[in-house]
Parts: sequence; C-alpha cells; structure tokens
Amino acid sequence: MLSPPLLRRHVSTALHFYQNRLLELYAAKEANRLTLRQLVFFGRSMDQDRLVKSANYVRTELPVRIAHRLRDLQSLPYIVVTQEGVAKVYELYWSAFEKIRRFSPITNLAENEAFCDFLTGLLNEHAVIIPNLSLGLSLSSPYLAPEQLDSFMRRMLVSRISRRVLVEHHIALSNNFAKRGHTDREPRVGIIFTGLDVKRSIEKCARLLKERPIGVEDYWEDCPRFDGWPDVVIEGHEGTKFPYIREHLEYILFELLKNSMSATVEKHRDLSTLPPILATIAAGDNDVSIRISDQGGGILTAQNNIGAPADLFSFSHLRNSTRLEHSRLGALRTVSSSPGGMRATVDEQVGRWQKPCPHGDPARTGSEPEQDAGISAHPRLGIGLPMSNIFATYFGGKLELVSLDGWGTDAYLRLPKLGTNLEGIEV
Repeated sequence: MLSPPLLRRHVSTALHFYQNRLLELYAAKEANRLTLRQLVFFGRSMDQDRLVKSANYVRTELPVRIAHRLRDLQSLPYIVVTQEGVAKVYELYWSAFEKIRRFSPITNLAENEAFCDFLTGLLNEHAVIIPNLSLGLSLSSPYLAPEQLDSFMRRMLVSRISRRVLVEHHIALSNNFAKRGHTDREPRVGIIFTGLDVKRSIEKCARLLKERPIGVEDYWEDCPRFDGWPDVVIEGHEGTKFPYIREHLEYILFELLKNSMSATVEKHRDLSTLPPILATIAAGDNDVSIRISDQGGGILTAQNNIGAPADLFSFSHLRNSTRLEHSRLGALRTVSSSPGGMRATVDEQVGRWQKPCPHGDPARTGSEPEQDAGISAHPRLGIGLPMSNIFATYFGGKLELVSLDGWGTDAYLRLPKLGTNLEGIEV
C-alpha cells in the first residue's frame, strides 16, 4: 500500500497526466523555429528593450516546446511511461511547464536578472534528463519498435537542445549586456561564434584528448604499454571559419576523435609508433565538411552485433544490442542519480577524468559517485555518438560513419555554413 506522500504524488501525477486542458492549449501552438542568423541578428545590437523582448520570447516559447514533449510522453505505451527514468523525466517536464507558464512578464532589467537566475536553476534541475531518458528508453526497448523508439528519442533530444540554446543564448546576452562578458578571442553573439575557427576547435579537442590518462574511458582489462595517444594531422581548408555554436561542434569533434584515438591504440598497442588520425576540412559554398579518418581497424559490425555503422546512433537494442548490457544500464543508473547529471559537453567530460587506469591509484579517485564507480565519460553510457548525431542534424547537418573493416573508420560531418537553416524541431 502506498504511503500518504507517495499516494498524493501518484494522484497528482495521474491528474495532470489525463486532465490537462492547459497543456492542450500550449501543445496546439507551433514552436517558432529559429536560425542561427536570426539569433545573431537580434542579439548583435543589444539594448534594454531588446533584452526584455528576448526574455519574454523565451518565457512564452519554452512552455510551448515543453508541452509538445509532454504530449509525446503521454502518447507512449503505459508500460514505457512507468519505466525507471521515464516517470522522472515526465515529472521534471511538467514541473518546468507549470513554473514557466506562471512566470510574470519581464518589464525591466532587474526582472530579467531574476528570470535568468530562474532559468539557470531549471538548467541545473534538468541536467539529469539525458541519463534518465536514456535509461528509461533502454529498458523500454523490448516494448517499442526501433523506428518508434529512435523517432521518439530524436524528438526529445532535439527539443531539449533547442530549449537549452534559447535559455543559454539569452543568459549569455544578459551577461554581455551587464558587462559580465566572455574573454574568447573569437567573435561571438551570445553563445554563437560568428567566425568559428574549425582548425582551432579540432586542435583544442585533440590537445585535451592527448592529455587524458590511459584507461579512463577504454576499460581495457589491463592497461597496455602506453607511449602516448596518436597524433591528429589537420589538412584541407585550414582557414575555414563560419557561424556556429562552438559547444555543439566541439562535442561532435571530441567524440569522433576520442573514438578514433581509442580504436587506434587498441589495434596498434604493440607498435612503437601509432598511425596518425587525419582531420580534413573542406569549405563549400553552403556547407563545411570535416572528415575524421583513422586506422583503428574499423567498426567491425558483425563483431559488435550491429547491422551497419549507423546503428551506433540508435537507442534500440534490436539495432544496438549493447543498450541492454548490465554494465551500461548500471552506469546510466549511477549518473541518473548524480546531482550533476549529464549535460553533454566537452568540459563536463574533461572534468570527470580522474585516474589513469581502472586499476590505478585509488588516491586519484574523485568524490563524485560516477567517478568512484569508474564511470568517467559517455562511451560506456552509449550517449556520445547518438548525441553527436543529434547535434549534427539540429541545424540541418549530417553525420555519417563509414567502416573499412580491418583497416579503419571514416567519419563524415557536414554542417550548414550560412546560418540560414531552421532548427530541426519536430512538433
């Protein structure tokens, strides 16, 4: 029998799950999809009136986007909604929907400051969304067709990115207006770098990855003889710059290079010199393309129980059997219960590195639960490549993996160059 607090929560959840006329009003509205160019144009010349207008746009747009995802969750089979993690996500979304729609209109800078503090609190609360959603849908994989599961996860994650872009962009504009600006050398408006230097981003990711200790993310049974990570050689249109969200690009590059480095060390661990990883930049009229090419032996689809390299982007156990591995589910549970959650950023991963080998010095173990468990980053969680694919397609780009089994893997990333593509939100 349910205790009174749990009973009240159960009744409350049931009421707002089924009796939701307000939700229907918001879900009936269309989200106003934006382009990078629109965000830059509006934020370039900021004054008090424009900042207040930006705040009220975010205030009115967020509940619409959240309402669509609540309706998505309500359309799932009941056995999925009750899965571990999914109910938590629903409660967080409903709470955020109620809080935001009740927030009073912003009329001045002081009210905008309070609104930014409110938004920052929501960002922190929702840091657990990705691992909880991934855990719940992994456990639900036997009850959903692969196409249905992946389509649902795409809508949820793209919408999550879209909301974070709106919130973080507005907070950045507010900070800049209040002279709490950034110190980056590259020009930017809010969170958008108007002349993002592709080569510099590749070099940054390669440097961070080469500084990491061996074994943190690879989980080899024994740490191999290790003389260093492979070099990353950059070629092509090295002076390429274009408007984009640097955090998105560098997350993708970081994941691709990390996988290539690990595969190269694993395959050539007995060589004194590791074959380099090649990063090729190509700037077309409308797109920027980046190819990451390694000699790590390829993806070996048969050995990894997947039908094609693209199945690594899937959340279904029928396309990627590792989704139901006990170690992966355990890792997701650990991160889901951690207050820090998972934000899917490069800085987050670098901050979690703490020991050189699974059997290394205990004194270097961190105090975070996921660190103590040896769960330092996304590969073991199975989040890195799917999130990279979501980031790549958010503004109409594309990410493809081509495996030459026995030799290596080529990853092809194409991103729109002009900033005119609308967000890829599905309603």
